Amino acid sequence: MSVDLVDRVIGILLGLASGDRIGGPLRMALLVAESLCERGGLELTDIGRRYVDWWRNDGFDTGPTAARVLSLVALGVPFEQAAMRVNEAMGGMTAGCNPAHRSAPLAMCAAIADSALADAAIKEAELTHRHPLAGEAAAAVVCLCRALMRGTPWPVALRQAAQGRCAEIRSALEVSAPKKLSPSGFAPDVLRAAVHILDASASFPVALARSIEFAGPANYCPVLVGSIGGARWGRAQIERWSVEHHGDILPRVNAVALGLAAGWRNVETPRQNA
Repeated sequence: MSVDLVDRVIGILLGLASGDRIGGPLRMALLVAESLCERGGLELTDIGRRYVDWWRNDGFDTGPTAARVLSLVALGVPFEQAAMRVNEAMGGMTAGCNPAHRSAPLAMCAAIADSALADAAIKEAELTHRHPLAGEAAAAVVCLCRALMRGTPWPVALRQAAQGRCAEIRSALEVSAPKKLSPSGFAPDVLRAAVHILDASASFPVALARSIEFAGPANYCPVLVGSIGGARWGRAQIERWSVEHHGDILPRVNAVALGLAAGWRNVETPRQNA
């Protein structure tokens, strides 16, 4: 198994942990990763059950859309109905970045083919977020992470991630004509900011520091910089101090990252300059 590939697969989840300064996105991503590892692939019902169990016990920092949906599901409302009700109640303003944050482990799962990855991310996003842009952003993130972890050079990976995406997400993946960046939680804004910071940075620590400075107290952009940057540069560049604030869940993070990486043991990936 390619050392570079393993390093980058693991880097996706550890990078996400580095970027997540509060903890909710990592915990949701961890639930996705553990489901993928234990079930051998994507089972949306199982992921949804894990979300609700976590929400009932100590869920936090999900963003307003997921919080409202999970609260309804915890009361017995089916996921699809809950997501539609929340979308209607919020006037369709459900294009937040939570799905793009939590779905990164889909890219780590060898059981999900490249051709099925975007659709998997969109369906996972729809558990809570009915606005198409939430799913489109999640699809772009997982496809970008998958390309980078395979060693695809950064500009090529961006083009691959843009294939099949809507105009607003394709625009967010462009770096040739940068627009004013916003620290909001609107999924295309978060993706655009993360892409531009990663494009302007030569290493994971530099990108992470820039994203945290840009975001301030908002826990949006750094999470995507972490997962995408981890796929680009690998766990070797992720400094231990940057994940220590997650405390007792770090053994779970490391264990499931290794478990998902093991699924790539027979995959040959050429070494390339990313």
